[in-house]
Amino acid sequence: MNVFLWIVQIVLAAAFVLAGVMKATQPKEKLTPNLPWVEDFSVGTVRLIGVAELLGGLGLILPAATGIAPVLTPIAATCLAVVMVLAAITHIRRKEPSGVAVNAVLFLLSAFVAWGRFGTWSF
Repeated sequence: MNVFLWIVQIVLAAAFVLAGVMKATQPKEKLTPNLPWVEDFSVGTVRLIGVAELLGGLGLILPAATGIAPVLTPIAATCLAVVMVLAAITHIRRKEPSGVAVNAVLFLLSAFVAWGRFGTWSF
């Protein structure tokens, strides 16, 4: 189970780091074709979401891998699960079911990591 949790953490970290870097560095106009929800938010809010996803993705791996404050790994997973709930609310409001589906999968994986790392397979 520990190996499976690491695999999920690595996949989630890659997804969140890539998405976070994209949202934190790309101009809003370039993001809009692929992420239509960006229209509803200011540039600062989109950047904040990107930085949160970037830091959360790093938090899934670095604390556990370095052994420095490993409790931050399940905390990062919990925070990313909350971000996915908020993202799903935005997609529901905008009537974007495919976005909700992606958020649901990422939520479940994040919640699984949080559960596993807070529980039996903690560091």
